[in-house]
Amino acid sequence: MRLITVSFDSIRYGEPLPYPLRDANGTLLANKGFVVESKADLEKLVGKGFEIYVDILDADNHRSYVNRLHHMVSENKDLGTIANAKLAQGVDPNRIEVADEGPPDWLDLQAQANSLLRDTATPHFLPRLHRLHALLRGYAQRNPNGALFALFHLSASEIRMYSATHAMLVSVMCGLAAREVLNWPEETELSLCLAALTMNVGMTDLQDRLAMQIAPPTPDQRKQIDQHAPRSVQLLEQTGVRDAAWLEAVRDHHVAPPGRLADMSAGHRLARLIQRADMFAARLAPRASRVPTSPAAAMQACYFDENRQVDEAGAALIKAVGIYSPGSFVRLSTNEVAIVIQRGVNTTTPKVAVLINREGIPTSEPIIRDTSQRDYRIVASVPHREVKVQIHLPRLLPLTVTGDRLW
Repeated sequence: MRLITVSFDSIRYGEPLPYPLRDANGTLLANKGFVVESKADLEKLVGKGFEIYVDILDADNHRSYVNRLHHMVSENKDLGTIANAKLAQGVDPNRIEVADEGPPDWLDLQAQANSLLRDTATPHFLPRLHRLHALLRGYAQRNPNGALFALFHLSASEIRMYSATHAMLVSVMCGLAAREVLNWPEETELSLCLAALTMNVGMTDLQDRLAMQIAPPTPDQRKQIDQHAPRSVQLLEQTGVRDAAWLEAVRDHHVAPPGRLADMSAGHRLARLIQRADMFAARLAPRASRVPTSPAAAMQACYFDENRQVDEAGAALIKAVGIYSPGSFVRLSTNEVAIVIQRGVNTTTPKVAVLINREGIPTSEPIIRDTSQRDYRIVASVPHREVKVQIHLPRLLPLTVTGDRLW
């Protein structure tokens, strides 16, 4: 739960509360529907001099409501119209906006996604999902290198919340490919990214357990794996999802066939892109039962389809992410080991930060190299497990920033 303050003046006295009121610790003061008769009663309830808070999900609707009131006042609407204004009960997924909250807390976002994807039954599932997507999209637009860096790192280093981290990574990868390479409309990108986030809601808990399980899946687990796509669609439909392309992409994200994207149905176009990103990200992630594939090998598998032809969806992902994605490790011609911090002019020449010098000793501070320069060219990928340097995200994420961006 994330709390924000609300003004006493925004409370509609004598009417049922449209959201629960809480104190600074999140303790419930008044349930939704409770009637506060006057400001004096509210002060008695809260305590004089104290502030009132609401959950940020309720606050999204609250801010919309208050802004609507201010807009009506500025247009000199009659008092009856203003008094009859209602707090919006629904959420328009195409109109969700989130404030620029500064540098993202990726560990917090990972925890939010983990909690969300385990409980589709909550009445706030869709608003929370759309908010998660809006945050991810905003971060990826403002600093795509940083979003990829953080998610690739978390995917390679944390398996307890594997399902949520994997879903976020696939969603960001697909969003970048849709926006920067395929030039898909924003509505299509929205369906694509939401489908990527929810492709495995039918087996979130199982997926996390399998990531930590050394033994092969049991017959019952195998049955759940085989049925997770239609199960995910069923759960999404129960939450109110009616987007046909989104549902088709979730249902067929493991079976979408190769071919020209233009020749596919709307849902299969999304499914094919998700399938390639899903396969690529899964190969990079460690499991208790196996070691991850190198980024270069994972990208090669993504680039070619089942017929060993260039896959249009896979090629779009590589153009968007790079053969050496931010967050992956490489060895330079100088024999230094570096972590990729920024995508380059082409897919093979990113900017990197040297973490281990040519003598095999960790550097005291990262040393920036441009691998497009002949002296610092990349000669090999380095598996994450072979790099014994601890990665501190707050320290390295500022290096992913390009131009005049703040983060």
